[in-house]
Amino acid sequence: MQAPRLFAMPDPAFRVPEPYTPRYLELLEAGELDRRVEEALDELTPCRVCPRDCRVDRRGNAIGVCRVGRRARVASAFPHFGEEDVLRGTRGSGTVFFAGCNLACVFCQNWEISQRAAGEELGAAELADVFLWLQDQGVHNLNLVTPEHVVPQVLKALALAAKKGLSLPLVYNTSAYDGEKSLRLLDGVVDIYLPDFKFWKPESARRYLKAPDYPEVARRAIAEMHRQVGVLKLGADGLARRGVLLRHLVMPGFLDETREILAWVARELSPDTFVNVMGQYRPAFRVGPDRYPELNRRPYPEELAEAHAAAREAGLWRLAT
Repeated sequence: MQAPRLFAMPDPAFRVPEPYTPRYLELLEAGELDRRVEEALDELTPCRVCPRDCRVDRRGNAIGVCRVGRRARVASAFPHFGEEDVLRGTRGSGTVFFAGCNLACVFCQNWEISQRAAGEELGAAELADVFLWLQDQGVHNLNLVTPEHVVPQVLKALALAAKKGLSLPLVYNTSAYDGEKSLRLLDGVVDIYLPDFKFWKPESARRYLKAPDYPEVARRAIAEMHRQVGVLKLGADGLARRGVLLRHLVMPGFLDETREILAWVARELSPDTFVNVMGQYRPAFRVGPDRYPELNRRPYPEELAEAHAAAREAGLWRLAT
């Protein structure tokens, strides 16, 4: 009988030595993680955490574009079985959904969380307890969703949790609209970067994300992520341990931008980049017959097939399921 695909032995070129030690534990032992926490907290006053550069006093609980002040807001936390095979495994990915967002995607499927910041405010110790609770559930990793605007709060909670025994690989699940300083602070902290590269053209980003600089920021951010951790590497169990897993959501009618993004990934990062060409788009939030009507449909099967073909034509071969 053939072994289940999840547990297939990884190619030695894309495998890490076992046992794997999360990167932040090395920084904790050296005292560097605590130093990074203090440096990150300084970025909140005035806030320079993300590319919006709002310059509000978030330590004083003022809010900017992200709608989140001094404390992180958490919408939910649970073992998630809807992620890629290499993340969810058999026990799930320990997912923390942060409320608020520094983008304003008109098609957001989680708009109640992102645009209304619906969630519970948690201090650093409380957020650390969430991380440890997820570890107690037996999950394979700690998966931080939409953390771009709460990097200082995350680092402080992570340091507290690590001192209490947290030892899960850290997944940074982002829109790729990340600040350069935040990414430098995360160097040596994050094990797995999970960016979603959405649009290639500034005019598309302006219309649909309300951030015309998104493509430039995303390219710079993803290149930095790749510099830090390289291509995705797996453990002997076939689960992700370290590297970049890049997502691209196929939008209806935007195959030209899909081709540009995938070609850039293969050319500027590596043909060995692990990529998920995603077909989950559906009209949501502000999209409808009268507003953004060009997005008011699911991608056609032919478009999804063409997107996957474009990935292969670019030289990408590690395509996620």
